Amino acid sequence: MYSHGSESLIKQAREIQEPELQKFYSRLSKLLQGKEFSHETLDSLQRLLLILSASKYTRTLPPELQKRIVSLLSSSAEQWQVLSSAMLRETLPPSGQELNYNQENISQLNSHAAALLLSQAGSRADLSSLCAQLLRGLESRQSEGSAHSLTHTLPVLNTILTHSPESLTEDHVTLLSKKLVDWLRYASITQGGGASSGGFFTGPRSRQPVPIAELDGTVSGDFFTVLCVGQGFTDDQWMNVYSFSVLRHWLLTYHSVSNVSAIADTDDRSEVDGSVVSMVSATSSSSRLLPPKERLREKAFQYCQRLIEQSDRKAHKRIDTDLQKACLVEAVCILDCVCEEDASLVFRTFPSIKALFGRLSSDLSFARVLLPIAQFYLHHGETAAVDCESVWNLVFGRFPAELFNDHFLAHELLRFLRLNLESVRLRVPQYTRSFPNLLKLLAWDSPPVVDDFVDLLPSLVTPGNAVELLHTLLDLPCLSATLVLQLRSACLPISDTGGRPLLSLDAFRNNSYRGLFLFLLRGEAGSGDTIDRLSTLHKLLAEAADWPRVVQCAQTVPVLLHIFFNTVITVADDKLLAHLILVMLERSSLLLSIPKYIKEIHRVFSCHLLRLCKLRPSLVVDQSHELLEFAGATANVYSKEDVYTHVVWALGEYLSVSCDSRCSVRLITSCFETLEAVLFEITSSAPPPGAVCPAPRVVTTLMSALAKLASRSHDLIPRVSLFLSKLRTVTRGGSVPWCADEEDLVAIVTRGEELWSLLKAPGVAQSVLTPPQHVTAPQWHRDTNVAMPLRLRALTSLTHSQ
Repeated sequence: MYSHGSESLIKQAREIQEPELQKFYSRLSKLLQGKEFSHETLDSLQRLLLILSASKYTRTLPPELQKRIVSLLSSSAEQWQVLSSAMLRETLPPSGQELNYNQENISQLNSHAAALLLSQAGSRADLSSLCAQLLRGLESRQSEGSAHSLTHTLPVLNTILTHSPESLTEDHVTLLSKKLVDWLRYASITQGGGASSGGFFTGPRSRQPVPIAELDGTVSGDFFTVLCVGQGFTDDQWMNVYSFSVLRHWLLTYHSVSNVSAIADTDDRSEVDGSVVSMVSATSSSSRLLPPKERLREKAFQYCQRLIEQSDRKAHKRIDTDLQKACLVEAVCILDCVCEEDASLVFRTFPSIKALFGRLSSDLSFARVLLPIAQFYLHHGETAAVDCESVWNLVFGRFPAELFNDHFLAHELLRFLRLNLESVRLRVPQYTRSFPNLLKLLAWDSPPVVDDFVDLLPSLVTPGNAVELLHTLLDLPCLSATLVLQLRSACLPISDTGGRPLLSLDAFRNNSYRGLFLFLLRGEAGSGDTIDRLSTLHKLLAEAADWPRVVQCAQTVPVLLHIFFNTVITVADDKLLAHLILVMLERSSLLLSIPKYIKEIHRVFSCHLLRLCKLRPSLVVDQSHELLEFAGATANVYSKEDVYTHVVWALGEYLSVSCDSRCSVRLITSCFETLEAVLFEITSSAPPPGAVCPAPRVVTTLMSALAKLASRSHDLIPRVSLFLSKLRTVTRGGSVPWCADEEDLVAIVTRGEELWSLLKAPGVAQSVLTPPQHVTAPQWHRDTNVAMPLRLRALTSLTHSQ
């Protein structure tokens, strides 16, 4: 929200009257007539910008004032360029005074004017006309235009290509491809005279032009690239740098341009007439025979090969080392692009890529360079018939295991997986086995990467690893704490006298517990489903339950569990689903002690346990022993309300011959007796010390389950009826120790009376409590016997007047 002072200024700007506004326009026009602008001029321009921005209507400035503001776009001070560009965006130009850079003033173009030109383009024709003007500027001789305008031309064309590629024609693509070839391959090889390098290129001034140098200080013996250094740089060398910066995007998107009026490339005119560039390029007869796009690919290939060679030189400065890494990333990505377009280049490119991987793979400081190399192997490894196993062992092994705390690498790695998910699943067998490693990225820094794992998790679920993956997801908070301990153990001395010692850190360093932590830190799946001593591990990590990183990680687990269960039901058979039910029952009591986390996990378990039973009702009979064991433990009523309630409901709902023919009277009776004992126990005594009264829905679910089971085995009806009648009698005496709320007690008694009334008529009770499938899943639109009365009633309502 705005402050009170800001709101007051905005209100004044909105409520300014037209006479006052016209006076303000006149005064500002006079201020702008001078050659030098005062502080008052700056304040007035800022006030005008506020007036224009605060109004919901687009204003039109007086022609004279509009003209003077337009002239500020070409000011030498960027402050005036920014202000004028912002104001012109908020106005409608007077008729005939639209901003238009023609061939005469294209040299005055700067980034702010270029952005304004793009914003004012109202149609594809406008953009196409702008492209034509800019490209004509590229064809001019250096004496007719400066490199200053060219450096802004390329970004503008790149922006147009991004947002409206159809605005460029095939002619435009041909021309710009030729210019990029010239700038990339044929830039000057001597340093500019006396110009300060600036930017990436730093060094003392020198008055005499000398040959360009490599990053290690040696004189360059080849063509100029972005990794060449010097004391000053010529215009075409700067264009070489700009061209390299837009090259990959150009190669990726120039296929989307309009295929209109393509010109034949029978005569190569790409080089600038009368320049050294044209003489050098004229000697390359084989290159001149290629069409512009193919020639650009060839020169891009040569440029990137030279960058790879230059990156092997030891730079004198740290900033130049970082520049080498950045250029390597871009060079490998560009080589990937050109090989995608021309498969014949794969065999020329792979030797250098393979050598580069061999040189960098042992140094994890080059991890962000190795990811584009992995992408290259993924796209072209099969074509070149090379072994990619070492690449994937690095990407899915050492990267997440050793660099899990590198935020930038985590982003790049997960982005790589998302962009290439289908290819990775088909071609990289290590992928689905590497989830213990990949989940370290999530355990370390959950909020930024949770969206990535929401997309990636379904691809990691297979019938073979589903159970282990479920355990791993449930242990993510433990993994998060273990990663923290791993880093602290490496940083802190064994005997740290300062501050309170961490018991969990001592446990991490203790050989007796080393196996527990090493299992959490494993790199691949397949070494076991979970830890035998989970309860011991949770005790060791008890103090980590309130660490911010662990708490954040715990908040993401329920979301991932929903995705896991939604995916696993599409790939699992009955045996796997039965195993998952057992895991849910077991792990509901084996979770890191974070109260909110435990409650959320129980809610997820209860939801999907019910879903699995509804999908495969036979699972209830298959796992009846384990389900009854869980339901028969009275302690679960107080500690696992959600899961317990749904287990009881599933037993009462699906232990039926209609769901599974194996359901015998003996099984129904066994289940009935187990639930009856629990219900009697919790309604005959106060809850244990430290526990709250059982939830009303637990009691009513138990009563409903007993009534359902009794309706299928009528011998059990008297036992249920006796309990329900006693329940009504007991509650008449006032409050009871197992229910603290009077309204809840009334609801329980009411439900009991309803069930008792139903059980008086066993046939009715069975049809109500266990309705047949055609009642619970009606298909009236298919059943003519049922649909006929509906049609008759509909016709009657239409024919009779209301």
